[in-house]
Parts: sequence; C-alpha cells; structure tokens
Amino acid sequence: MPPAPPEFNDWTVALGTSLPGWALALLIAGLGVAFYRASRGLAREPRPWRRRLLLSLRLSASVLVALLLLEPAIQLLQVRRVKNRVAVLVDVSESMGLPARAGGPSRLDDVRALFQQARPALDALAEGFVFEFFTFAERATPGTPAVLDTAAADGRRSDLVGALEAAAEGGAAGRKLAGLLVFSDGADTEALQEGLTPEVRDRLEALDAPVHTFLAGSADALQDLAVTRVQADAFAFVRNALEVDATIRSHGLREQEVPVVLRREGRIVAQTTAKIGAGEDATVTFRFTPDTTGKFIYSVSVPVLAGESLTTNNQRTFMLKVIRDRIRVLQVAGRPSWDERFLRGLFKRDPNVDLISFFILRTKQDDTTVANSELSLIPFPTDELFTKQLKTFDLVIFQNFDYYPYEVARYLRNVADYVRDGGAFVMIGGEKSFGAGEYQGTYIEDILPVLVPGRGALSEDPNPFVPRLTDEGRRHPITQLARHAAGTEQVLASLPELEGMNLVRSLRPEAQVLLAHPFLQVDGQPAPVVAVSQIGRGRSMAVTSDSTWFWSLPAAGQGSDRRVYDRFWTNALRWLVRDPDLTTLRVRSRKDVYQPGEKVELEVAVRDQDYGAARGARVKAEVLATDGSRVALLEGTAGEDGVATLETTPPTPGAYKVIASASMAERPDTSLGQEVGVFAVRRTSVELLDPAPRPAILEAIAEATKGSHHALPLSNLPELDLVDPEIVEVGRKKSVDLWDRWGFIALILGLLSTEWWFRRRWGHL
Repeated sequence: MPPAPPEFNDWTVALGTSLPGWALALLIAGLGVAFYRASRGLAREPRPWRRRLLLSLRLSASVLVALLLLEPAIQLLQVRRVKNRVAVLVDVSESMGLPARAGGPSRLDDVRALFQQARPALDALAEGFVFEFFTFAERATPGTPAVLDTAAADGRRSDLVGALEAAAEGGAAGRKLAGLLVFSDGADTEALQEGLTPEVRDRLEALDAPVHTFLAGSADALQDLAVTRVQADAFAFVRNALEVDATIRSHGLREQEVPVVLRREGRIVAQTTAKIGAGEDATVTFRFTPDTTGKFIYSVSVPVLAGESLTTNNQRTFMLKVIRDRIRVLQVAGRPSWDERFLRGLFKRDPNVDLISFFILRTKQDDTTVANSELSLIPFPTDELFTKQLKTFDLVIFQNFDYYPYEVARYLRNVADYVRDGGAFVMIGGEKSFGAGEYQGTYIEDILPVLVPGRGALSEDPNPFVPRLTDEGRRHPITQLARHAAGTEQVLASLPELEGMNLVRSLRPEAQVLLAHPFLQVDGQPAPVVAVSQIGRGRSMAVTSDSTWFWSLPAAGQGSDRRVYDRFWTNALRWLVRDPDLTTLRVRSRKDVYQPGEKVELEVAVRDQDYGAARGARVKAEVLATDGSRVALLEGTAGEDGVATLETTPPTPGAYKVIASASMAERPDTSLGQEVGVFAVRRTSVELLDPAPRPAILEAIAEATKGSHHALPLSNLPELDLVDPEIVEVGRKKSVDLWDRWGFIALILGLLSTEWWFRRRWGHL
C-alpha cells in the first residue's frame, strides 16, 4: 500500500475501467480459453513440476492482464468520525409527582437525584456521544438537563411511544441514533394502555436503536381506589333500559367490598357493590331506565378510603343524552272517518311514530243480540290507557271523540295533569268534538287553547271555507308549509275548501291562532281553525275542522300539492312533542366539560312567540349545583340574532344544571320559555385514573429494542449498550492508479517471456 499523504487518513481500492460488462466478460473468457489450450498442450510433459511451473506462469500472466483491463486504483480519503447521539427522555406527567416510595420523594425526584449523582458518568459518555434531552407527557419537548431542576409533574397524559418516536426523528441532522434512555413510571395513557401490542412492537423496532428504561416509583407505595373506566353510550332512548359498565381498580388496599353508586346530577339512580383486592380490577354493571328526555350528567363514584394517595379518581362523570326512540301517539276517534283514516295512515307510514289507535263503535248501552265474548270488537281499555299507560305517550289525540258515553269523564283530569306535566294534546273537530262533545267546564277545556260553547249553543258551521294565515301563523313552525309566508299563503289558496268547522266560545289569552276563518268571528276575533297554547310544561292544539284530509288526496285531484297535508301534521307533531329544533328557547354550553377554574360560556338562543329572533330579550340563567343550591344567577340581553352569551366560573368541580328563562323587555311578565342545560367541571386528565407504575411495560420496551431495564433509585448510571460512532466520509478523496505503471507492464511481459523460454527449452514449441 502506498503511503497516504498527510491530508488523507483513510484509503480504499476501486476499479476504474470504462469497458462495459459484456466486453469484460468476453475478454476474461478469452483469457480462460487461452489458459485451457495451454494446459492441453502440456499433456505430453512427463515431469509434473515442469507442467505446474508453465501453467503457473500462464495463469499469473492471465490474472495480471485481467487486472490491467479492470484498471485498479487506490482511493485516498479524508474522513472524520461523527459522534452518534443519545436521546434522554424524562416523564413529567402528573403521576411522576406521586411518592416513589411510602413516605419518600416523588418519582420525578428520584430521577433528579440520579442525574445529580451520575454527572461524572454522563460527562464521560458525552465524550463519545452527543446527548439530546427531552421531557415528555402528551408530547416530547426538547430542553436541557437543567430543566429538571424546575420541571413540574403536571402533564395530563403520557404518550411514551410517541415521545420515543419524536426523539428518534427530531435529532441533529446526520447523526446516527446510538440509543434512548427513558426515565418514567410506565403509566402510559396512549398506545401502551393495552400493553405491548404487535403494532406497538413494530413501532419500537422501527426506532432501530436500543431503548434503556429506568423505572421510577414502586407499586407498593400507592394506595388508591379508582373508577378507571365508564362504558356508556353517548345517547339513550327514553323509557328503554340502559346498561352502564364501570371498572374499579384497587392498588395497595386489602381485599374488600366497596359500594359503587351511579348518580344523575346528585340523585342516586342505582348502586351496587364490588369485591376487589389489591392490584385487581372489578367491573360492575348498572341497569336503569331513563324516564325523561334531555341531556344529563351522570357520575359513578366509590368512597374515599383511609390512606388513599389519590382522591380525584374516585368519581368519574359522563354525559348522557336521552332521546325518544319513537314518538308514541294515542289516537282516540269517536267513529271511523276519512279525516281519522288519513291521519292514521300518515302516522303509520312514519317509522318514527308508534301509533296506538282506537275507534269507538259502540257504547255499553248499545243493544246487541250476542254476548260480548262473541263480538270481534275489543272493549275500550280506558283504565289501562288513562292511568297506567298515559305517561308513556308523547301525544294524545281526541279526534271527533265525545267522552261521556264511554265513561271516560273520570280520566279527563289525568289527561289534563299529563299535559301540564309535559305531555301534548290535540282535539280535532267533528260532530262529537268541542262544544258538541260537551267539553265545556271539563278538565279538558282547561288545557285547550279555546273555550268551548255549552250544551244548546251553536257549535258547528257547515259552510265550506279556505282558512286564512294569521300573522302568528306566518312565523309559527306548524304552518311553515312553504319556504316563506307568502308561499304558505299561495299554498293555502290553492287547496280545496274545508267542509265546515266547530265553533268555539272564545280564545284563551295565551293562545296563538295560526289559521283562522276568513270572515266568521267569535268574541270579536276571527274564528280559530288551528290554535295552539303552552299549558304548564306541555302543549295543546285545537283543530276545529275534521276535513284537513282535503289537503291530501282531494288536493291532488285538483292539481294541488298533496304533500301539504303531510307537512302540516308532521310540523304539528314535531312542535307538540318539543322537537329541539322547534323550541323558543335553547341553552347550550360551549363545552360539556370544563377544567377547574376555566370560564364557562353559555349561549342562550331566544325566539319570540312568533318564532322570530327575540332581539333585546332579557335572559336569566340560574346555575345550580347537584344539591340544588344556587351557584350563580346570570343575566343578559339577547342581541340582534336573539342570542345572549353568559359566562361564569363555578367555584368547585362538579356537575351543574342551568335553568334559563327569557322575557321581552317591554313585556317582562310574558315568558318566552324555559330550558335546562347541563355542564360539568372536572379534571379531564386521564393520567391519574390509573397512576400505578408499570414495570412490565418498561421491561417489554427494553426487550423489544434490545435495550436494558433498570429500577430507581440508583446511585450511578449503569453500563449501557450504545451503538458506537461510525466513520463517515466528509472530506476530500484522490485516486492513485495501480495499473498505469511501467513495472506492471514489464511484469506481464516478463512472465510471458519466461514461459516462452521454458517451453522452447523443454521442447514444447
């Protein structure tokens, strides 16, 4: 090897031939043939040593000729060694603030102590490696070891694998990763929650560097009873049984039975017990039936036991939205009719409606010649419907139904109470409705939007008419039969006339008339055809004609849109059962769950009674704790869009209910409705749900990456297997040809001449 010039400190052999591969192959094959022929020509030589000498000379010359064709050269290089990098990651999630040992320092303090004591060892390693320092919780953050002096264990999650990947990818350019050092308790809340799955193992192996893990903390130091998991659907159906599973985990506590309680905004819904030992999980299942719609905050809690290290994870809350699965409608008709048939058909076609329909065909006084058991008709189950089952319905319809002959009078109060308690009621006209049905002075009249005439008074007008859209009807969702009010008026004008109507005595002050007779008057006002009213927490509607079915098939017969009938009654159904999109007041929290100390933002959207934006409406929102105590009373004014934004900061974590109400500034005694919202204040961190150290996870990481595992406390850094630095070419290079020299050619000629001389001397030429 020629001596390397001072500016070069490494060398390598290279081939510089420019001949194509096929030409080189052809030449080498030719050399092989020549050598073969030479060996055949020496077959008559009796002395073996002479034969070997001649063949050696020929072979040596052939090899040198081949090298001459390949143009070998020495490549001189100027290289330098580049230090590999070592990533050091320190966990600063909340669990690292827990005691490492009973009565001892925190887990993070154990890491600090090792860094201080192992300073000389770290300095020694720094001579061969470049150290990169990271703290991590939700993500890895680069820094310096000095950060540890002031770092707080406050991360709300632990993403150990994500931090390793970030550290592996984010290092100095051009430096190979020699290894990673991880100081953690292993209480991962992300990819490692279910252990080292094959997917996670693949991610770790992709790091292509050993991971040396250092466990901080001991499971023996932790005494904790926690609700680690609640499995519940985001929504449930009212009056349908629901199951909620809760997982309870115990650390460092003796085996015992603990009560587990499910509450809805402070009220106990269900409770059970769980038998659980140290280091074990127990799953309990609550089964209950929500009885009302809305959004509610539920919580699962276990008691705080003596000596527990943590109490914030003894309760876990979740939000549950209770909705209707199907709208249950009870339709009671005095007799079969086209009006009843079309309405029943509409509801039957709607998959969201569960319709129970009854037709009264005879009374007990009707004389029959056969026994009741032989009749195909079933008795009207008045007691079952109007006592036990009444609250299971969302809407009750009396359609051309007179109560008196069927002994329903004693149940009318139940119907009125049902409406005031949040139910919905519709009376549809006919010869047995309103005044003709003798409802004056009954509990039913109290919940109607209209007052009905008494016995003997004129109760019906048989003349056909086209109803007129009122100012209130222009904006009310029930009479939104077209995209705008003018369109609705055009639609009504195109429909067939209704065949007569029931007359009423007057209108209740709080009622709204949506459709009115074009010229008939009652009590000095247009006679109502469709009127609605708010009754307590419920809603009521009066339709004083039994011929709205004319808006369906008959309308199609004269070229009008038959879907108007469906649209009208669908709108009415949605309004009556309080479809959330059709309420006059809505309260919405910007978030369901807030952090302690975070400002809660409430948005109250107000519509006037005509369903327009209630600009300038006065809004009040009472914020109540689960025990019913008032936390705050918020007031505001709705803007041009009818929306008021209110803010508060609850003093303590917990579940809160918001009761919002509104009224117009110029009419403070007129309520625009009341609505209930909920929100919760709690720590959303999942870090402390299960803060026990997980040495098995750290050991598995070390095993998967061919690293090592150690447990703190340590007085010094153990010997670690790190990838040594590689030699990397970074400078100049120079080629020195070996073949382009006179001595090389002379050697070839000398070998060939020597062979020729011996062949001639020994008689082979």
